[in-house]
Amino acid sequence: MSVLVTSQQSVGEIERQLRMPQPTVSKHLRVLREAGFVESTVDAQRRLYRLRPERFQEVDAWLEQFRRFWSAHVDALERHLDRMDQLTKRGTDRTTHREVAAKRKTTKTRPDRASNEGEIR
Repeated sequence: MSVLVTSQQSVGEIERQLRMPQPTVSKHLRVLREAGFVESTVDAQRRLYRLRPERFQEVDAWLEQFRRFWSAHVDALERHLDRMDQLTKRGTDRTTHREVAAKRKTTKTRPDRASNEGEIR
């Protein structure tokens, strides 16, 4: 789609810019056209494609609700990790909280020895 941002293009022009085979370009353009993201016009022997900005605006508006939600949560997580890093640096252990969290992701679940149920330790 990036090749269509500045101007409409023919399949051949898109094919040359992306260095992709014509059938592949045509298939992708057909999917984008069916989804309403591009439209085409016929110019003599060739078909010209251009982006439909209103479809992207609709997607952007739909995504906005999620951006607001995740933005606040990601900002809060960032502040928390920064505070944890500061606390860690004051102590003797120089491992940052982010490094500890990354290590925890890679640890496996092991069975609890007392109850034989799986617990993360």
